[in-house]
Amino acid sequence: MSDSNIQQALLADNSNALQRKPSEGAKRFRRSRSAPRSETAEKPQENGPWLPAKELFKEMRPSFRMVGFLLFAYLLVGVVIFYLVMDQISGKRTNRVLDALYFCIVTMTSVGYGDLVPNSDTTKLLASAYVFTGMAVIALFVSKAADYLVEKQEVLFYKALHMNMKSSEAKMLRRIEMNKTQYKFYTCALLLVTTIVVGTVFLWKIEKLSLVDSFYCVCATITTLGYGDKSFSSKLGRTFAVFWIITSTIILALFFMYLAEIYTERR
Repeated sequence: MSDSNIQQALLADNSNALQRKPSEGAKRFRRSRSAPRSETAEKPQENGPWLPAKELFKEMRPSFRMVGFLLFAYLLVGVVIFYLVMDQISGKRTNRVLDALYFCIVTMTSVGYGDLVPNSDTTKLLASAYVFTGMAVIALFVSKAADYLVEKQEVLFYKALHMNMKSSEAKMLRRIEMNKTQYKFYTCALLLVTTIVVGTVFLWKIEKLSLVDSFYCVCATITTLGYGDKSFSSKLGRTFAVFWIITSTIILALFFMYLAEIYTERR
């Protein structure tokens, strides 16, 4: 009798437990599919170790000042090294420091005229190492310096094309953003023509080459062919070449890059 009473009491407790509503803390909420998600569910942790890929690569990119300093330091080291071994480099000389800088520029841009040539095992190994590292440095400098140069000029170029049209500043910026690559291409084309003309006139007037030979030397230089039959041989000419060679090769590289980008966008 007592066993049956105990069994009935246990069954009654179980049925009451099943009928009892869960507490407030144990409630489960289901979100409706049409309801907007909460911001906390999608917002990434601010202090977390992970960053979006775009932000991560943006932080890894060196700044323009850093790339400029790297190029300056690289040229300075190269000038010091080749200044010390200039006696082991054959060719027409003008000034020891200027020739060392000129040789560094011609080497790192892979122009290689052949007017200054290493003639010992030491200088040949130094030039081989310098050209590989120099191409990496010049590639970084191209991506930074050229973008800086082109973006400074594209607004002026847009105004020159639309100088007779009245448009607000916001409309102008909107058009620039829509045709950004196209304006960069036009700017590079204009700068490329300018550098070709300046280089041709300089070689014609200062280096005393014929007009055809001057244009031929300019084309062989900016495309980094560097045949070597025509080059900068005077002190003033090599001073000009130090700045002109870097500028012209950078502009030509950007010209073809933006041309390929425009072709890709139109496909």
